[in-house]
Amino acid sequence: MARLFGTDGVRGLANRDITAELALDLSVAAARVLVESGEFRGAHPTAVVGTDGRASGEFLSAATIAGLASAGVDVLDAGVLPTPAIAFLTADTNADLGVMLSASHNPMPDNGIKFFARGGHKLPDESEDAIEARMREQWERPTGAGVGRVRRLTDGAERYVAHLVGLLPHPLDGLSVVLDTAHGAASTVSPEAFRRAGASVTVIGADPDGLNINDGYGSTHLEKLAAAVLESGADLGIAHDGDADRCLAVDQQGRVVDGDQIMSILAISLRDKGLLARDTVVATVMSNLGMLQAMEREGIVVRQTGVGDRYVLEDMRAGSYSLGGEQSGHVIFLDHGTTGDGVLTGLMLASRVAESGRSLADLASVMTRLPQVLVNVRDVDAKRASTDERLRADVERVEAVLGTSGRVLLRRSGTEPLVRVMVEAADEQQARDVAEELAASVRTHLAL
Repeated sequence: MARLFGTDGVRGLANRDITAELALDLSVAAARVLVESGEFRGAHPTAVVGTDGRASGEFLSAATIAGLASAGVDVLDAGVLPTPAIAFLTADTNADLGVMLSASHNPMPDNGIKFFARGGHKLPDESEDAIEARMREQWERPTGAGVGRVRRLTDGAERYVAHLVGLLPHPLDGLSVVLDTAHGAASTVSPEAFRRAGASVTVIGADPDGLNINDGYGSTHLEKLAAAVLESGADLGIAHDGDADRCLAVDQQGRVVDGDQIMSILAISLRDKGLLARDTVVATVMSNLGMLQAMEREGIVVRQTGVGDRYVLEDMRAGSYSLGGEQSGHVIFLDHGTTGDGVLTGLMLASRVAESGRSLADLASVMTRLPQVLVNVRDVDAKRASTDERLRADVERVEAVLGTSGRVLLRRSGTEPLVRVMVEAADEQQARDVAEELAASVRTHLAL
């Protein structure tokens, strides 16, 4: 049977794949693993639960809270907050578990369930496997004083915002910023944090109604942000996704500044201050070749992991590195947090602009992005993407043609049922042609 957990929790179509019953079963199983470990403080374990504001998060969080409490876990209901806020609050409240109901950048009909261990760290694979193994087992339910209690965590947003602003190396006084919060979890906290830091803030995509999350706004739809920056004459724009664990930006000319460029800017800044551990940044195999070339020129080592911020985080923790992330905008500051934090990343980027007195465009020019084309191939047997010999031969053939001026990455998605084909080349048309050629190969060789 396929593993239930993907690279970022359990995710799928809400009320079809991600049901109230599944949320209940998962939370009961997680609670049982936690209770039976005995590794908790107090009479009961404590869990922090939050959502990203999707309509389905209302019934899923209710089921999750019910499952946890029924299995003897006290619950702090944090309501709608970013995923990194739930990770932070798990640590800040000394909770034993954190649970986030979110499908991140996915469309509104999707949702997901993500667990954090004590300290706000993502659960390792073995812990997720232990939870999955306990689902729907017969168990003895606690009664009386053995059941968990539920209360609202009313100051969660304030604690998170104060934490973020307190981390900034330089205030944002005099800086004009446009924020796009994707009608999601950061709609309140991100503008509040930027204003407290001193910026003049214009906000778009900040009218969540439970149905419009990620709909035409946010880090996957940067057109409106670019237009708002140009119209207002702002210094830069910052975009989050629905649960605000990502940050992408646009410069004052409306041009996109992606996660690789953001990491490059921040890596150099930290290096110059002696704060970049081992002069190393951790990225994934999806990072643009232009970033690797720029970091080599700067004398900064780039370690590459598999795709997924959990793998970046695992490598960072193993090597005690301070900065890592993904091209998609997940950026992790291990000295300040346990997961990708889009609000913190945006604040740190804006702080660098204010501190340096340079424009974001000037700072981003440290690297030149090679043309990169990504094609998502659906309705194929994605599980065979890494094992099909015919497909591997096609990849090797085009890699030989590209040589050292480009590269190919073909992989199964960890969050959606599809195969991703990524091609970089010195020429955009060549990258597009090769990507379409390989996408056709995927459809042929991995046909259902």
